[in-house]
Amino acid sequence: MFGLPLAFSAPLLLTAFLALPLLWFLLRVVPPKPREMAFPPMRLLLGIAPKEESAARTPWWLTALRLLLAALIILAAAGPIWNPPAAAPARGGPLVLIIDQGWPAAASWDARRNAAGALIDEAETNGRGVALIPTGDVPRDATLLTPAAARDRLRSLEPVPYGPARREALALAQRVLGGEPEAGIVFICDGVDLGADPDLAQGFAALGGAGRLLVVGGGVAAPLALAGADNGAEALTVKVLRPDGGAPRAGQVAARDMRGLSLGEVPFTFPEGSSETEARFDMPVEIRNEVARLEISGEHSAGAVQLLDKRWRRRTVGIVSGTSTDTGQPLLAPTYYLSRALGPFADLRVAESGSATENINRFLEQRLPVLVLTDVGTIPPATRTRLARFVEEGGVLIRFAGPRLANAQDDLLPVKLRRGGRVLGGSLSWETPQKLGALTPEGPFRDVRLPDDVTVNRQVLAEPDGTLGERTWATLADGTPLVTGVRRGKGALVLFHVTGDTSWSNLPLSGTFVEMLRRVIALSDAPPPAEAAPADAAARAANRPDVAALPPARVLDGFGTFRPADPTVHALPSNYAGRAGADHPPGFYGPPDGLLAVNALLPDDRPKRLDLSALGGRVEPLQDSAPRDLRGSILVGAMGLLLLDALAVLFLAGGLSRMGGPGAGSGVKRGAAAAVLVAFVLGAGLAAGPAPARADDADFALKATVQTRFAYVATGIGEVDDISRAGLDGLATFLGQRTALQAGEAMGVDIAKDELAFFPLLYWPILPDTQVPPPAVLARIDAYMKQGGTVIFDTRDAIESGGAPGAPLTAAGARLKEILSRLDIPELEPVPRDHVLTKAFYLLKDFPGRFTGGTTWVEALPTARDDDADRPARAGDGVSPVIITSNDLAGAWAVSRNGDPLLPLTPGEPRQREIAFRAGANMVMYVLTGNYKADQVHVPALLERLGQ
Repeated sequence: MFGLPLAFSAPLLLTAFLALPLLWFLLRVVPPKPREMAFPPMRLLLGIAPKEESAARTPWWLTALRLLLAALIILAAAGPIWNPPAAAPARGGPLVLIIDQGWPAAASWDARRNAAGALIDEAETNGRGVALIPTGDVPRDATLLTPAAARDRLRSLEPVPYGPARREALALAQRVLGGEPEAGIVFICDGVDLGADPDLAQGFAALGGAGRLLVVGGGVAAPLALAGADNGAEALTVKVLRPDGGAPRAGQVAARDMRGLSLGEVPFTFPEGSSETEARFDMPVEIRNEVARLEISGEHSAGAVQLLDKRWRRRTVGIVSGTSTDTGQPLLAPTYYLSRALGPFADLRVAESGSATENINRFLEQRLPVLVLTDVGTIPPATRTRLARFVEEGGVLIRFAGPRLANAQDDLLPVKLRRGGRVLGGSLSWETPQKLGALTPEGPFRDVRLPDDVTVNRQVLAEPDGTLGERTWATLADGTPLVTGVRRGKGALVLFHVTGDTSWSNLPLSGTFVEMLRRVIALSDAPPPAEAAPADAAARAANRPDVAALPPARVLDGFGTFRPADPTVHALPSNYAGRAGADHPPGFYGPPDGLLAVNALLPDDRPKRLDLSALGGRVEPLQDSAPRDLRGSILVGAMGLLLLDALAVLFLAGGLSRMGGPGAGSGVKRGAAAAVLVAFVLGAGLAAGPAPARADDADFALKATVQTRFAYVATGIGEVDDISRAGLDGLATFLGQRTALQAGEAMGVDIAKDELAFFPLLYWPILPDTQVPPPAVLARIDAYMKQGGTVIFDTRDAIESGGAPGAPLTAAGARLKEILSRLDIPELEPVPRDHVLTKAFYLLKDFPGRFTGGTTWVEALPTARDDDADRPARAGDGVSPVIITSNDLAGAWAVSRNGDPLLPLTPGEPRQREIAFRAGANMVMYVLTGNYKADQVHVPALLERLGQ
């Protein structure tokens, strides 16, 4: 209405505004009640006939007040709604509701779910069935649901971390509409085209003829995305994308390491009309190599996250040449070609002067991960020993042939060499230069494309033996090796049987040379063969012996938050370079020391605005907030005006003057009336305005800090808050009897207003109808956890859920999942048997409360090494900011003033309440003292207490 997000449920009642002029006339001619005064000479005037009689007029301001009152009543009767939901197509049949569920919808998911919920409510009012079709997890068949069942299904939906499957959803909708000719279809679309739907609008236009279709999209900020990260020579850059141009827009991109710690933030700005910009991290290469995650601050979606694995690391490579032509003819030297080939993806240190041995020793002292020796023949024994240790510890040694190497032999080569070399026209000559032959499937070059124009006219030959075949990575057309390599310890030895310049071949002039060097340098981060055996076994099981299968480690959800991988996530090949999908969602795959990153967008992806022009005027904007009925607020204002009108009439009729008594002066009477009016106006303003700020903030801070106290989130439900308070007080009493901690009475907090930093522990009972806090409040919870606080989330539904980790979510569990999806929490796991929580004060095996079947979750510990398997403790990384349970801890801790339990236990084992108190004591000690008991100094005492 007039460009405002305003609609009316009964718009015909607005025609009553036409009667306002008549009401104005009536109010003007009706005089106010006259004031009676005793005047004895009045009898003399009664017999005189008046020449003219006219009614006194109502004051203009009173008339305007009454007109405004009438207008408010008419407006309220018309049912005004702010941010009205889109109206479904006016059909008597069922409603087919398609909702985009891909990552572009995540940033405005609440608005989309509110719009879908309003449409379902309208369908319920009209007695229509609903077929709900999400485009992320498209069902096999769309059955008609009751509105209540559709509403429950909608609440369980969350964005998926990949693009929407709109074609499949459209085909499913066609089948539903084919059997329901009176059905209407609504498409709540994210407005982003990822390249898979070029003719989507035409398909919907053909489907929704004759008023059957409504598309809800736009009206909210366009989603932002990241793609094309590049760890260049000077900086780490990433492309920031939006679907189309528009007004200038700014933001920040944050860089985090594998543990989630921030490494820096940089700003970005979209110029007017631009759909692409760049964020640039000017940091030292050592810090850039630690970046594992780039994310747009405040943009909660999987597309706004770029994961980086070791392929993005910029390695430092030392180049040592044994030739003497570097200074005389630098453009013909091997170091020139190697520098040009390695420069795009590595930081180079080229030995400019000094002997080869001195330069090798200098680079070894600098602990470079990769060394390239070009035509370095004889190496002194001491340096050779250092190089061997360098390779064993994980370094990569790359050697290129040449005249010196052809006449030398040492143990730093993957194969044995024949003396001399094979030369075109020599004793072991070819008739013509040899072309490239084949690449071994087990080597790092297995998927490199071989060009036809690369030829070799000289090489060093390898002595044939039993290991030559398995160590050959690339061959020439006659089967002789071009590149050989072998893993030794944690590192690798690689030999190119030609020179690094063009004197023996034109390989250094090709792009294949650059790709080969990239693959070889990446071996510095690859796991040794023994660690890759499980993946090789999985690959053989998949009938792909040439490619290792990498199982999922942790993946992203639609909001860009890490979560453990579901059983439905498939392993992927180690050479996977595709886009994320339903089988391979974005995340990290593989072992901890060889992770492979999969992202929602490929480097060349560019999201575009979805073309809906073929749908004409059947597109409505999406409102970014829930609909709000304004009738209550308008009626409150009308009641205030009605009271003000009554006071005004009382004042004009002299009613207020009588309140002062016969002896009161007119000034006092008028002052009293004015005071009443002012008091009313001020009272109405205070009632309509926002609630005043707490006057006892200082008292709250003083009470919370003079003594250690535990806090609970006040839910507003008296019974729940009383149990939370009694439970934390009971735990404090138990701690006071068993430990040196003397905690004060528990305090209830409003997480939207109260300062949370005063409390080391916050207990939050989650109810099925708990409202998801707004983003500002969630930011306060995030800050509290990141600054050292711990939140215990308790759904109190262990009996209902069954307690198993894979059990279906209860209503409270679903609400908790929705809250956690909007918080920046770490990866979680059930409490391991060796976690500090199991021994912080008491030695425990589980953490019961009023119930015993629930699982307790904490932040996942770093993966233990194989040699740590027999240790009874392992080090974590600080205190978990999140503890999740469903066992109703506060219900077990709650006691009366006399110390009697307030609630019964289930199943009610004899020591269940005692163990519940001990579990609470361990949680408190863990929060207050950290993970110091994970240190090995406590192992003897723990073993003694365990009787081992």
